[in-house]
Amino acid sequence: MRSRVWWGTTAVVLGGLLVAGCGDGGGGGDGDEASAGAEKPATGDYPVTVTDCTGAGTTFSEAPEKIVTSNASSLELLLRLGAGDKVLGTGFPPGKGTLPGELDARARKVKVLAQSVIPKEKLLGSGADVYIDTFASMNMGGGMGDAPTEEEYKAAGIKHIYLKSTACAAHDKRALTELSAVEADITSLGAVTGTSAKAKELVDGMKEKVGAVRKAVGRTAEDERPTYFFFDYDAGTKQPTAVCKRQVANAVITLAGARNVFADCDGDYKQVGWEDVISRNPDWIQLGVRNRGSEAANEKAFDEARKWLESNSATKGLKAVKEGHFLRIGSEQTTIAGVENADTVQKIAKTLYPGKTLYPGKTLYPGKTLYPGKVG
Repeated sequence: MRSRVWWGTTAVVLGGLLVAGCGDGGGGGDGDEASAGAEKPATGDYPVTVTDCTGAGTTFSEAPEKIVTSNASSLELLLRLGAGDKVLGTGFPPGKGTLPGELDARARKVKVLAQSVIPKEKLLGSGADVYIDTFASMNMGGGMGDAPTEEEYKAAGIKHIYLKSTACAAHDKRALTELSAVEADITSLGAVTGTSAKAKELVDGMKEKVGAVRKAVGRTAEDERPTYFFFDYDAGTKQPTAVCKRQVANAVITLAGARNVFADCDGDYKQVGWEDVISRNPDWIQLGVRNRGSEAANEKAFDEARKWLESNSATKGLKAVKEGHFLRIGSEQTTIAGVENADTVQKIAKTLYPGKTLYPGKTLYPGKTLYPGKVG
């Protein structure tokens, strides 16, 4: 993700990032140029134009009133922006307790149009005036159905826009190593929904957190950075699923000062073999389990994931397992693009770099837990 282009015309044009696989969005760079550009349309004035992964624009003359979201990622961003009351339905709803505090209660009130991909007919007949798509395509295999064509969206009166930080990954070949695409999505959604001030607040908060970590560990030599494996326990243990270089988790891990052991695999996810994990012998393993709806249930799931690694003949000899180098951080805030990605950067870094100053005005000392995201 990184260098972005902004145009000023009669409309405010939000290219977001021509990023994460859209246009010029690679993986390196410090994101400062993008950040500066992303703040330009802070007024949320209309008309506003956002672009898709190919650069084609969609213009809004006013804030949409009826929004459908493809999954929990876009729903959560709208809730955080204060535009959740405009959402009339979602696919892939967040599990109970996945979102923090009041966000969870508000998410529970949103109509679930499908537990996975919203069927084409239901989406087109939803009455929405905009659909926020987190996927490159709804034709995802497994009999989930076909995506509507752009002509069908138009005929139904639905404007079709994307979360480019995730939907555009297939268009890029470079690794995702920053959160600027996520920040640009927040800025774009803020402009579209008339909540630019809140969007700027959210983005500034993310930048502050990641900036503190970058300042503390960013100069650590590559070969001195610990290696890191995100263990997607809920994806199945027979054949592990790796997060690859174009998944947002790769950016989270990289920004935290670690080396994703599968950063060399293309795409976002890839099924690998345990022999691949063994050959890379990670220094640390994140027990990536999905939120179970309560702290007790989550702790039980983390315990199960750890026990599996410690008892399985293929994994019990791994360096991280023998040394008890586990991080208990949930899947959602690591692999789903959103505000909490920045929190996860801090959680990982504070474990891997005890003693570093990672929070404004706070110093982390070895052996002290100063932030949620426990080890072990």
